[in-house]
Amino acid sequence: MSTIYLYLKKHLFQRRFFYLILCTALVCPMLLLTGCQNATGSDTATGKKPISINSIKLNTAVQITIYDSQDKSLLDDCLALCDKYELVFSRTNEKSELYKLNHRKNTSDKDPNADGQTTPYPVSGTADTWHISEDLASLLSQGLSITRESDGAFDIAIAPLTSLWDFTAEDPKAPDDADIQKVLPLCSSDGVTIDGQDITLPSDDIQFDVGAIAKGYIADRIKDYLEEQGVKHATINLGGNIQTIGTKPDGSDYNIGIQKPFDETGEPITSVKIKDKSIVTTGIYQRYFEQDGTLYHHVLDPRTGMPCDTDLYSVSIITDSSLTADAMSTVCCLMGYQESMNVISQLDNVDAVFVTDDGNIKYSSNFQKKQPK
Repeated sequence: MSTIYLYLKKHLFQRRFFYLILCTALVCPMLLLTGCQNATGSDTATGKKPISINSIKLNTAVQITIYDSQDKSLLDDCLALCDKYELVFSRTNEKSELYKLNHRKNTSDKDPNADGQTTPYPVSGTADTWHISEDLASLLSQGLSITRESDGAFDIAIAPLTSLWDFTAEDPKAPDDADIQKVLPLCSSDGVTIDGQDITLPSDDIQFDVGAIAKGYIADRIKDYLEEQGVKHATINLGGNIQTIGTKPDGSDYNIGIQKPFDETGEPITSVKIKDKSIVTTGIYQRYFEQDGTLYHHVLDPRTGMPCDTDLYSVSIITDSSLTADAMSTVCCLMGYQESMNVISQLDNVDAVFVTDDGNIKYSSNFQKKQPK
């Protein structure tokens, strides 16, 4: 049973109010690696320069930095993992496994052996069951657990709605209400079951969007890989989903900047120190547009089909798993400040930084015991 599931079941979904869903976990805390290097850029503890690579992967900026190895093939392997998971989880890449699963009604009449039975493919003798990869089954299972415990307020079957809004368009527009009402009944994963790597889909209209949790999952898998290779000091930044390995080589914490909402310069509004943990920030300011004097952001409510109403510009969650931080930052942003503060204060090993819609910075009670404001 996943850590996210336990957190949400115990502390979030027992409460009698509805939570909303964020289609994409937005984030852009900046990695401030100050205090770790000397004037020449070398690490003061090892005398060697960290190795680092920057690239555009997963439709975002990716940066991997390793402090205790000079093996640059490790960096290439991390980018290769991003490419691998892009071809599993992408909703829009026509070559991805999730895309093919979402568009299964266009391919269900094809011979499953035609391409060497690459996933997804229909399970023989069934009309609505598909065999999927271990990674996709794992991520969808965790997403479904959250969905079920939230009575559908958080639903990974929100793809018809996110496609309708399309905040990535060159000139995004708010869709007509009639179109929103048409797709809302499709945004439900009711009846979906997963048994091992077999997923049963009761309707051809069910389509998944795992944008709210996928980068967290990928960051955790990259951390697993680097640790298997003996790396003890590293940072993984997937568009602001930050996962860290250990500390800096000198034993000090990593300093992570949290972006100032709606500031185009990328200026941090504050920073936090972490070690061997992940920090993920969800905010309403990364993807939005204005139309007729109204600001529409990408944080959508699957019950109304509209951007949700929240008193938070952003919330940053610090905990061990990046997937857990990804999911919890989404839920907390949409719950609003006070309820999120109440929930986080009851959790062990979870800290939060809130930026409210009046521009103030607030810290969870657990966080305040360990971090200076």
